[in-house]
Amino acid sequence: MKVFPTSISDVLIIEPTVYTDNRGFFFESFNHHAFEKAIGKKINFTQDNHSYSKKGVLRGLHYQLAPMEQGKLVRVVDGEVFDVAVDIRKNSPTFGKWVGEILSKENKKQLWIPEGFAHGYLVLSDNAEFLYKTTNYWSREHEKSIRFDDPTIGIQWPNLHKLTLQISDKDLAGSSLLEA
Repeated sequence: MKVFPTSISDVLIIEPTVYTDNRGFFFESFNHHAFEKAIGKKINFTQDNHSYSKKGVLRGLHYQLAPMEQGKLVRVVDGEVFDVAVDIRKNSPTFGKWVGEILSKENKKQLWIPEGFAHGYLVLSDNAEFLYKTTNYWSREHEKSIRFDDPTIGIQWPNLHKLTLQISDKDLAGSSLLEA
């Protein structure tokens, strides 16, 4: 696997080594030892999640409050999404900054989003299946949302004007970054 830094040092792009031949392909989607070495710390994933969404679905920006913060290792197994991580760590030099990456069935990239970040994605293909591992359990009492269009963050979502957006009422009622 190859690991690439982003403009926010703690968020990483992970590209697996893919072995292809006339039968198809094989790759190791997760190796605990290699992953810990890549991110430089011990990690314990507690939950795997699988989401199916249609074109124009925008989910997020989600995060959880202490003590239930979640790190996420995300990937797409069918379709294509624009995946976003926003630094919400109040004392961070990159507070309020965001990183976005296209994740798709074709590129097989993964994004590591550590605790202290809000996360969201926009489905660009007709549909997408999205898988992610989390470092803590989901907790309704600790779950929060920041609006996808918060001008303080200024995320440049691709093709936004060309899509019919589908956003949950919960996400539309999200707070601003400064209220989070």
